[in-house]
Amino acid sequence: MLTQEQIALVKATVPVLREHGVALTSHFYKRMLSHNPELMQVFNQGHQRVGAQQQALAGAVLAYAENIENLGVLLNAVKHIANKHVSVGIRAEHYPIVGKHLLASIREVLGEAATPELIDAWAAAYGQLANVLIDAEKALYDKHANEEGGWSGWRFFKVEEKKPETDEVTSFTVVPVDHGKMPKVKAGQYVSVRVYVKKENLIQPRQYTVTDATKHSLRISVKKIVAEDNSPAGMVSNALHQDINQGDLVEVSFPTGEFNVPEGNNPLCLISAGIGITPMLAMLKEAVAHNPQRQVTFVHICKEKKDYPLFDEVEALSKSGPVELVTCVTSKSGRPDEAFFTSLVKPNTEYLVCGPVDFMKDATQALEKANVAKEHIFTEKFGTGAI
Repeated sequence: MLTQEQIALVKATVPVLREHGVALTSHFYKRMLSHNPELMQVFNQGHQRVGAQQQALAGAVLAYAENIENLGVLLNAVKHIANKHVSVGIRAEHYPIVGKHLLASIREVLGEAATPELIDAWAAAYGQLANVLIDAEKALYDKHANEEGGWSGWRFFKVEEKKPETDEVTSFTVVPVDHGKMPKVKAGQYVSVRVYVKKENLIQPRQYTVTDATKHSLRISVKKIVAEDNSPAGMVSNALHQDINQGDLVEVSFPTGEFNVPEGNNPLCLISAGIGITPMLAMLKEAVAHNPQRQVTFVHICKEKKDYPLFDEVEALSKSGPVELVTCVTSKSGRPDEAFFTSLVKPNTEYLVCGPVDFMKDATQALEKANVAKEHIFTEKFGTGAI
């Protein structure tokens, strides 16, 4: 339990975290991964190289310091982080390592400003947060292990089918090597897939939405991330496309994630761009199968019609219920503007948005401006959790 003096000291670091948070977390990751290189196969090295993980952790640390007296406002963030951590295999034994290097980084970055009292305060604050996450993650691990067809950690799967969907997207259908049962998968959930990346001589996990699930298999649909500007090629996506073939083995985590179909009968508007279509396809399947009277507007934005992954499945599903398809081909009509998103607004509708960050920002801002309440807008950002 933090004392009032410790809480005051943590809150006093907020201005520093706002200005120098990324410098602190960049130093932290560099320090930790140099001392504990085995963690390189847990943390996303692609996000490390472009600074995404450093920025995410800086934001999480700042939010924690700002809300140290009201942790209730962070419950959704904790749930999100816990799901991400469990999917890549972060365990309780990793937290002392993280804490050791985080506190050392605070000393080394802040210098004389890092008084013993401040370090003690942050040690207590980190311990409190670590315990919250450890408990949340243990609950998820236990839940996953105890479900029918469940498991904890990694499970070997064999690639049963590798199918190109577009020039950039390939689907992989995988089956468990142990021939055991499979769990039920909620639409919108993802798995982590862990493979050996030859070019890096490194094992790496990445998270991919389950686009189809049966009693015997899972399917993921993976976009090959190519290098452009200051953004490197995707390590795992390229390894999957180039090196993993039918009959090969991959490691897979238990399906998890909180981006799911809202309960009830309200109409759904599923809005995606690019590979953001993957959870939307799964949600469309679930809606058609389990609530065939529920109205669905399925909106997808792509550069060219040929870049629309899994279109044949979407089109077939649209004939199974009250489903309206809306397609925006940007090479012909340009990027969707505010008027485009506003045209999608209908009464009592739940909006789910997935795609590039700027696209989601534009969509949510336009919907809110059109008086759609925030509690009816759900988004999923592909990529890193807080650490």
